[in-house]
Amino acid sequence: MKRDLYDEDHESFRATVREFVERTVLPHVGEHADDRLIPREVWLEAGKQGLLGLEIPEAYGGSEAGDYRFNAVASEELSKVNAALVSCWGIHSDVTAPYIVELGTDEQKQRWLPSVATGETWLAIGMTEASGGSDLAALKTTAVRDGDSWVINGSKTFITNGYSADLVLTAVRTSPEKKARGITLFAIPTDAEGFSRGRKLDKVGQEESDTAELFFENLRLGDEYVIGEVDNGFIHMMRKLPQERLGAAISNVAHARQILLETIEYAKERRAFGSAIGSFQHNKFLLADLVTRIEVAEAFVDKCVLAYTAGELTAVDAAKAKWWTSQTQNDVLDHCVQLHGGYGFMNEYRVARAWRDARVTKIWAGSNEIMKELIGRDLGL
Repeated sequence: MKRDLYDEDHESFRATVREFVERTVLPHVGEHADDRLIPREVWLEAGKQGLLGLEIPEAYGGSEAGDYRFNAVASEELSKVNAALVSCWGIHSDVTAPYIVELGTDEQKQRWLPSVATGETWLAIGMTEASGGSDLAALKTTAVRDGDSWVINGSKTFITNGYSADLVLTAVRTSPEKKARGITLFAIPTDAEGFSRGRKLDKVGQEESDTAELFFENLRLGDEYVIGEVDNGFIHMMRKLPQERLGAAISNVAHARQILLETIEYAKERRAFGSAIGSFQHNKFLLADLVTRIEVAEAFVDKCVLAYTAGELTAVDAAKAKWWTSQTQNDVLDHCVQLHGGYGFMNEYRVARAWRDARVTKIWAGSNEIMKELIGRDLGL
């Protein structure tokens, strides 16, 4: 079915993103996986192409697209390469930068956003803790007022871009007695005294995405590092999480669609018992099923993108998009591996790497179980 989400401007931007990917990323995909890192040079080039500042006003060096569909285009094209590329880009540009744009003071915006748009300042967001997982209200990292400063102690884990970030938007508990209503967001520079990184985490998939543990030991910051209102961080996060979940849904569908298209071509060429494996009725019916699943998921996500662009996307609909597309992606890619047979289990084949990369999407941005809980509550259950 023909999509009607994008116009000529979006498709022109898509060509720009595609050219960047083909020139800067694709020739080095193997190196990035081996190094477990997408080097800063890639992001500096992305900054030159205006890919990092879509959410940033022109006054602060961004391209200020003013239309979330441009974010969606970038996510789709990056997802065609691998899930790690878009997760790193998304955390920087699509998730963390908007907090500073919407909640930061003029001084904070002037201090950070120009270099965020160029890739010179790389962003991460520190929400998840070892003991809390998807339960953001249970975080234990604290900031205690001491004169004119805040003293921060605690740790974060599973932080995408954590190993290379220059600035980490971090959720900490400032008023323990208020529980969820006692959380504050801090922009923590990684060169601050008391900040340290743990090991680069050894993940099942998405090797290119640098993921790390972060530690704060008597780290002292002034009020100029507080993002938004003191004790209102949980509300700020709840307002921004729908965009993160929508971005995940866009990537889920685009990533699975690309691998499915490659699998269809493989099924046309791979022969068994004298015939292309795609001609066998079981495989033909299976591929018809998978294509339909992807297109149906894509139609719902497109509708969500339009709703978000119009300021109408609800947190519940974002939760639906996130869990459904991550489950669909995992189901589709599992079948793609099976259709490749033994080759599907070889790391040299994209389908194997994609299958591993996709598994975490049912966990991050709020686990699928949490998404269903949100939907269930909306039903009055």
